[in-house]
Amino acid sequence: MDIAALQRALAELFAPWVQALDLRVEAADADADGVRLRLPLTPALVRQGEVLCGQAMMAAADTAMVLALMQHFGAFRPCTTVQLNSSFLRPLSQQDATVHARVLRAGKALAFGEIEIAGHRDGKSVCRASTTYALL
Repeated sequence: MDIAALQRALAELFAPWVQALDLRVEAADADADGVRLRLPLTPALVRQGEVLCGQAMMAAADTAMVLALMQHFGAFRPCTTVQLNSSFLRPLSQQDATVHARVLRAGKALAFGEIEIAGHRDGKSVCRASTTYALL
């Protein structure tokens, strides 16, 4: 799938509050089964100290992995999150986030992936997550 198709999927398949994150697809790599999104740092997503809140990062990570699965399969396939485990490494402030999701393995019933979230400007990792999805 190309970047435009994945961007359209954000508008067509996800809940309004996820759409309000204003995620932007920046890259889709068919060979690496991955996608890269940009999560803008907006006033609605920061907590005290002007730091991007963890809830926004988790939602962006989960959303990015659904798009990575779409990239892997070539189309949307119904799925549901079974597990999303995250480690927050450092706060992110004064810059957008880059969300890179990659499918590690996709079988008949389950898919596994990993996500890294980093500062868009400085590239420093702020969050790492692993995921398991049930394929419906």
